[in-house]
Amino acid sequence: MADRVYSVSEFNKIVKGYLEENPVLQEFFLKGELSGVNYYRSGHLYFTLKDSKCQVKCAAFSYKYKRIPEDLKEGDSVKIFGDVGFYENRGDFQILVRHIEKEDKIGELYRKLEEVKKSFEEKGYFSPLYKKPLPKYPKSVGVVTSLNGAALHDIINTARKRMKNIDIYVYPAKVQGPGAAEEIVKGIETLDKIDEIDFIVAGRGGGSIEDLWAFNEEKVALAFFNCKKPIISAVGHEIDFLLSDLTADIRAATPTQSMEIAVPVRSDIESMLENKKKYLDSLIKSKIEKSRKELENLENSFALKNFSRYIDDCREEVVSREKELQRALKIFLERKRQELILKTEKIININPLSTLSRGYSITRKNNIILKDTSSLKEGDEITTNLYNGTVISTVKEIK
Repeated sequence: MADRVYSVSEFNKIVKGYLEENPVLQEFFLKGELSGVNYYRSGHLYFTLKDSKCQVKCAAFSYKYKRIPEDLKEGDSVKIFGDVGFYENRGDFQILVRHIEKEDKIGELYRKLEEVKKSFEEKGYFSPLYKKPLPKYPKSVGVVTSLNGAALHDIINTARKRMKNIDIYVYPAKVQGPGAAEEIVKGIETLDKIDEIDFIVAGRGGGSIEDLWAFNEEKVALAFFNCKKPIISAVGHEIDFLLSDLTADIRAATPTQSMEIAVPVRSDIESMLENKKKYLDSLIKSKIEKSRKELENLENSFALKNFSRYIDDCREEVVSREKELQRALKIFLERKRQELILKTEKIININPLSTLSRGYSITRKNNIILKDTSSLKEGDEITTNLYNGTVISTVKEIK
C-alpha cells in the first residue's frame, strides 16, 4: 500500500465529513453532569458533560432561541439532544447541543422528604410540646457550621455586638455535599455534651436547595430533635421550611437572626436593671416617707402627748372601781349571811328533835308512826321516841 500523506487541513476535513455524515453520531441523546458552565454575551453556551470516567465538550449556539435553561450550573444532572460536531481550524471535537433537559433528581429527593415529614409528624416530632425554651440570659453558645462560610462570621459578630462577653464554642462542619449530614450530626452531639453551653445553633448561609439539602436529611433532623439543649436551626433561606426547621426548638431565617432571637442586648439588660433599681428606690423612699409621717402624726397626737395623764386617770379609775367592788361585795356577803341565818332557823324549827325538846314524843308500831289508836290492840309492842331517849312498851289497855 502506497503511503498516504495528508496535510492537516485535508485530514481535519476528512474527519469532519466522517463524523458529521455518520447517522449514528447525529440526533442522539446524552446524559451526564455539567462542569465549566459558561454563558457568553454572544448568546452561546459552552460546558463540559461528564460522568465518573470521561468527559466531552459541548456547545449550544444561540441558546436563547432554543429555549435552553439559563440557570444551568456546576453539578447539574442533564440530558442533552444534539449532534457530533468537528471544528476544523482547531481540530476540536464537541457536541452541538440542540436542547437541554434537567434531570429531576431534586424531585425524587422531595418525594422522599415528604415521606419522612409524614412519618415525623405522626410521631409528634413537630409538636410544640417538645419545643424547649431558650435561656433568658445565656452565657455561652455552641455553633455548628463551616469555618469558611459567612454564617460563622455573622453569628460571632452579631452575638458579640449584643453581648460582648458571651462565650462561643464552634464545631467546624461541612454544610453541603457528601459527608455534610454526618458532620452536622456529630457537631450537634458533641456540643450537646458540654455542660457550659446554654444553647446550640446549627446552620449555614443561603444557597440553592441542593446546597441546603443536608438540613433536609433525616439523620440531621433527628439530631436536632434529640438535642437535650435548646437548639436553633439557622439556615439562610426564608421561603421554605427545611426538615431541621421543623424539629428544632426554634427556627431562624438566617444565622444573624438566630443571635438576634437568642442573645439579649447587654445595654437593654443594663437599662432594664437600672429602671428596676429606680423603681425599687422610689418604692423604698415612699415607704420610708409614709412611715415617717405616721410617726410624726403619732408624736403630735393628743393621746400620745397626754399619755401620762391618761395613765393616771386609768389608775384612779381602777382604784375607784376597786372600792365600788369592795362595797358591793360587802353588801352581797351581808345579804347572803342573813339568808343563811333564816334558812338555818327554818331547818331547826322543822327538825323533829326540836319538837321533842318541847315535851312532845313520837310513837311507832312496826316502825310506822301512830297518829291515832285505831291500829292498836292490847299486847302490841310500841316504841316511843323522847327528846333524850327511846321507850319500848306493851299495850295493856286502850281508852
